[in-house]
Amino acid sequence: MTILGGLFDLETKENRIRELEEQMTAPGFWDDQEASKKVIDETNTLKETVHTFRDLEENLDNLNVSWELLQEETDEDLRTDLENGIRDLSEQINQFELRMLLSDPHDQKNAILELHPGAGGTESQDWADMLLRMYTRWAEKRGFSVETLDYLPGDEAGLKRVTLLIKGQDAYGHLKAEKGIHRLVRISPFDSSGRRHTSFASCEVMPEMDDDVNIEVADEDLKVDTYRASGAGGQHVNTTDSAVRITHIPTKTIVQCQNERSQIRNREQAMKMLRARLYQQELERQQRELDELRGEQGEIGWGNQIRSYVFHPYNMVKDHRTNYEVGNTGAVMDGAIDVFIDAYLRSTMK
Repeated sequence: MTILGGLFDLETKENRIRELEEQMTAPGFWDDQEASKKVIDETNTLKETVHTFRDLEENLDNLNVSWELLQEETDEDLRTDLENGIRDLSEQINQFELRMLLSDPHDQKNAILELHPGAGGTESQDWADMLLRMYTRWAEKRGFSVETLDYLPGDEAGLKRVTLLIKGQDAYGHLKAEKGIHRLVRISPFDSSGRRHTSFASCEVMPEMDDDVNIEVADEDLKVDTYRASGAGGQHVNTTDSAVRITHIPTKTIVQCQNERSQIRNREQAMKMLRARLYQQELERQQRELDELRGEQGEIGWGNQIRSYVFHPYNMVKDHRTNYEVGNTGAVMDGAIDVFIDAYLRSTMK
């Protein structure tokens, strides 16, 4: 693993850990709670990564010893243990490799995820609600926390929009693979004739931006409205005009937040969402310029879905970017989407 240690840049990471630990012992380190938390979080992330590499290195050494013993004497139990150990190590390396793919500047940040149903009324609104459950279950299985920042229920079922803040290590790095149009084909439970329907919902994903990210937002460019919150959140959300809607006039970008009791807290969270949205728009503008130079066409629209979920006449979920597909639709809708995320992230590194 010595060569891999060089590729992994182990020495640089260990030096960085020592630098951060020195900062943590400096006088006044705890005076700025937010800054100190960032140092601690970076330290813990680096330590976990280095320790994982060291564990892989140790496991490989143990397997080499077992292999050498097996060459000297035939032992079926040892052979079985070695085969199982190789499979386990292969999976561990696979997961470690995937984590190393998350190297973009914002991959480690929390994620802001928005779902919007397409045309189709109740049918599409119900589909958006199914996706909400899928992403919530995925986050819970990973030990991530999920906060509902904004929620507007559908007229009869489902939802008209929802915004989630998903907090966890590499949340954005994983969920950025989910951005795009999701298509559902099923027998509609809302159609008395039992006909097959096709529904669409869009998923937008942005990193939660830190305050030190330089996104210029002038006060005169903002229109701020307050209103009475609706939907889940307890009775207190309906008693005052605590919900906040902010419109960025130059770009016509609208963000909304209603999950806090305080109008001030909702405005702070809405501004974070706005800055994240504007940052994402700037990245997309830069990407469009690159695509034009390359002569590529890459607009996202209805009919350009990234993934199809087919419940009838057969069961299949297929990602159209990687052609990866599975037949267990129930497991996917219960949050088992890591296989799609893994395949997409690996495809971007080719």
